[in-house]
Amino acid sequence: MATPEELTAYVRTMIPVFDAMQVEVVEAGRTTVAARIPAGPNVNHFGAIYAGSLFSVAEVLGGLFASTSLVLENAVPLVKQLTIDFLRPATTDVTARASLTEDTIARVLAETEAAGKSDFELVTEVTDEAGTVVARTTGQYQLRRF
Repeated sequence: MATPEELTAYVRTMIPVFDAMQVEVVEAGRTTVAARIPAGPNVNHFGAIYAGSLFSVAEVLGGLFASTSLVLENAVPLVKQLTIDFLRPATTDVTARASLTEDTIARVLAETEAAGKSDFELVTEVTDEAGTVVARTTGQYQLRRF
């Protein structure tokens, strides 16, 4: 399993804008992944974190599971749909966190082995430094073999 430091380097290389955003993977567990962005490079014209940055730090979590638990040769995660609710302005660093159950992991791996693909839903909460949920996403992802 990749470490948070390895995943940080990987996502910043594969998605160059993440380097400018200073995305940092802070948790890379089998069932839970999390990434953080600082306010500084992500602040918009009125002093809150840009909506696109909040979206991006939440969306990338679906892909991180391909390095922690949804690991199959020649399989990649794809985002099919993602909705976001912006709940409060984020004026501090934020952390996006998402979890999958062991049952979901087992189902997705088995279906991908058998049929070449499997869909799963991922809910992500983005919290500020005080622990306030500033955004929430619901994403439809697919693990797919190519």
